[in-house]
Amino acid sequence: MAFIKIENLFKKFGNVAAVNHVWLEVKQGEILTLLGPSGCGKTTTLRCIAGLEKPDEGDVIIDGKSMFSQGFVPPSKREIGMVFQNYAVWPHMRVFDNVAYGLKIQKLPKKVIKKKVAETLESLGLTGLEGRFPGQLSGGQQQRVALARALVGNPKVLLLDEPLSNLDAKLREKMRFEIKSLVRRMGITSVYVTHDQAEAMVISDRVSVMNTGNIVQVGTPEEIYKKPATRFVADFIGTTNFITGEILEVLKERGLLYVHTEFGQKMLCKIPDPAMASTNNKVNISIRPEDIEIFTEPREGRDNLFKATIMHRAYLGNFLYLFVNIDSTMIRVQAPYDLMQKEGEELFLFLNPEKCVLLP
Repeated sequence: MAFIKIENLFKKFGNVAAVNHVWLEVKQGEILTLLGPSGCGKTTTLRCIAGLEKPDEGDVIIDGKSMFSQGFVPPSKREIGMVFQNYAVWPHMRVFDNVAYGLKIQKLPKKVIKKKVAETLESLGLTGLEGRFPGQLSGGQQQRVALARALVGNPKVLLLDEPLSNLDAKLREKMRFEIKSLVRRMGITSVYVTHDQAEAMVISDRVSVMNTGNIVQVGTPEEIYKKPATRFVADFIGTTNFITGEILEVLKERGLLYVHTEFGQKMLCKIPDPAMASTNNKVNISIRPEDIEIFTEPREGRDNLFKATIMHRAYLGNFLYLFVNIDSTMIRVQAPYDLMQKEGEELFLFLNPEKCVLLP
């Protein structure tokens, strides 16, 4: 069941369409991430949900209630909590007062405020820090204070705008799981904005990939990674190799086709969409470095086995990262850490047809 509906949302700044007629639904209790590069429209979309921006067209519906088309509903009336990139905690207020601020504006009884703040701080591991100022806290603690302030009023919706981007890598990794665990435990419908694909993969139930104001694909992290809809999605999510070519032969009964590749050899691929399976169609083949098998000796009678030369070899502890050359086409491969072949030596790559994703 959709708890948030974004209908034909359009927002323009000058001559630039920041959000270009976007349609999207967020299910009740799920964490949906808006993912994309800077300037793709994800934060503008979030700000429209929050009521911090007014769209030029379209509507946002939260729990069945229109936020724009039937009269503008201000942020304070939307029952949302929001966490910003820069924490936005007041430096002159102690932790207790930062978290209690919204409750005090509602003029709730002091006993109720004290109880709600104490419960929220405990859930975020901040008990005992009530009397400290933000400047006396670590970055991770300040972010927890911002999260506590967003959650203390029991909002229907939680909005998070790149909340971890100011933290160091180790703390960022830890906070991803903390936020996911907390939101799941509380069952709050959440929209999370980030440009970090690893963050999106960890936190999200579903991911909405955006580019130039448009949504280009929506799906689970696994669907987005394994079945990208476009070259942009395949390239933005993780690391991949692109091999260009032209469809040479279609084997419909086997659900496969041959592509004449840029390096002049035939390559067998699975047919993802019958509409693409026409000879002479130009295509991109995407295959992830970890999906390429390596052999030191040739295997007879096997499709998609190509001789390659190692150009660069990087040791990364639990695996090797290789840049190999197939007739002037550079391919990135993730290899076992104990592979003996050195730079300049040859090996054989097997590109499994089931792992080769065909894109327009």
